[in-house]
Amino acid sequence: MPTIRLQTLVPAPVEACFDLSLSVDAHTASMARSGERAVGPVTAGVLGPGESVTWRARHFGIPFTMTSRVVEYEAPHRFVDEQVSGPFSRWWHEHRFEAVDAGTLMSDLVEFASPLGPVGRVADRLLLTGYLTRLLTTRNDWIVATLGAAAR
Repeated sequence: MPTIRLQTLVPAPVEACFDLSLSVDAHTASMARSGERAVGPVTAGVLGPGESVTWRARHFGIPFTMTSRVVEYEAPHRFVDEQVSGPFSRWWHEHRFEAVDAGTLMSDLVEFASPLGPVGRVADRLLLTGYLTRLLTTRNDWIVATLGAAAR
């Protein structure tokens, strides 16, 4: 199963990073390129424990719908969201936030798998791991820019 690990230094307090990472509005703004938008049940604001959001987006020219739920919540240091329904046979995303001298070290750990057995595994390796890493990096860069600007 593919795994993505990212670490991003954010020049902001842990609490601000945690809250912005759970913000439906921030996610929508950071994913403008794919037209990602929330369609329910939560469509704005900050997600809390057990809450879910359904996203619609276009990737590779194909429309997708994915519902994820916050399944673990340890404010302000960690939360996990997991796909409830959608295109993956597995999507599990752990977010960690650690205070450091320069602000917050934000860590992402994603485990995912596509359906369709061997065909899905080939797509994961050749296409999706890189694509999803770029999407997550774009989102993290947006968080850095947003919170960095707020700190100035």
